[in-house]
Amino acid sequence: TLAFLMVGAGIHTAQTAGLALATDLAPARVRPRVVALLYVMLLVGTLVSGLLFGAALRDYSHTRLAQVVQGAAMLAMMLNLAALWKQEPRGTAPAEPEVPFRARWQALAADHPVRRLMVAVGVGAAGFAMQDVLLEPFGGEVLGLGVGRTTQLTALMALGSLIAFGIAARRIERGGDPLRLAAGGLVVGLFALAGVMFAAPLRSVAALTASSVFLGFASALFSVGTLTTAMAVAPAHRGLALGVWGAVQATSAGVAVGLGGLLRDVVGWLAAGGWLGPALAGRGAGYVTVFGIEMVLMLVALAAVGPLVGPLGARLGTTASPGRFGLQELPG
Repeated sequence: TLAFLMVGAGIHTAQTAGLALATDLAPARVRPRVVALLYVMLLVGTLVSGLLFGAALRDYSHTRLAQVVQGAAMLAMMLNLAALWKQEPRGTAPAEPEVPFRARWQALAADHPVRRLMVAVGVGAAGFAMQDVLLEPFGGEVLGLGVGRTTQLTALMALGSLIAFGIAARRIERGGDPLRLAAGGLVVGLFALAGVMFAAPLRSVAALTASSVFLGFASALFSVGTLTTAMAVAPAHRGLALGVWGAVQATSAGVAVGLGGLLRDVVGWLAAGGWLGPALAGRGAGYVTVFGIEMVLMLVALAAVGPLVGPLGARLGTTASPGRFGLQELPG
C-alpha cells in the first residue's frame, strides 16, 4: 500500500511540474505539439512495457511477478535520473514580479468557465479511472484470461490512446476546438464501457479487447482536450491552471479507483449471498455495477463540457500554426 501511494504521488507530482516546465519552454503556437509529444512518449512506454510484462508473465509465478516489479522500479528510477539531468538550468531567465499565491488563486477561481472546466475534468477523470484497476481482474475472473493476457489489455488501451493523440494533434493543428475533442472522448467512452459490460454475459474476449482499445482512445481525447484548454485559457495564470488541472485529475482519479474497488467488493459480496436476486448472482455483478456508475459520471461530465464549447472556444481562438505537424518546430 505504501509503495502504491509513493508511486501515485511521484507520478502526478512529476506530471504537473513537467507540464508546467514544458509550457514555459514552448512558444504558444507549438504548445499543442508539446502536449501531444509528451503524451505520445508516455503511451509508447505504456504500450511497450505492457507487451513486455505480458510476455514476461506468460509463465506466471509469484516470484516472477516480484522480479518484474523490481526490475520495472529500477529502470524507472534510472530513466528519471537521466531525464532530469541539467533539465532546467537556473539563472538564465529574467526575474518576474512575485505575485502572492492567494491573489493568483482568487483570480483563477473567479473565472466561472474555468471552474466549470475543472468540474468536468474531475468528473470525467473519475469516470475513466474507476475501471483502471478492475479491467484486468475482470478479464481474469469473469472471462478466465491468464495474467499475461490480461496485462496486454493495458497495452491495448495505450494503442488506442496513441491513435487518439494522432487524431487530436491533427485536429488541433487545423484549428479544431479541444473541448469538442474532449466531448467526443466522453461519447466514445460511453460506448466502450457498454462493450465491456456486454463482454460478461456474451463471454466474449473479442468484445473486451476492442472495448479496451476504445477506452484508451476515449480517455486520450478527453485528457488532451481538457489539458490543451487549461494551458491556453488562463495565460496570466498558466502554471496555476496546470497545477489545478493536475490536482483535480489526480485526486478524482485516485478517489474513483478506491471507490471502484470498494463497490466491486461490496456488490460482489451481496450478489454472492443472493441479496440481489438470481439475475445478479454471477461473478461479474460487482464489475458491471462499477462500469454502469462510470457511464453516469461520463454523462455528467458531458453535460459540464457542453456549455463551455462556445465561451471558452471563443476565448481560445485558434491554436493552429501554419505548416504541417512535425518535430522540427518543437523547442530545442
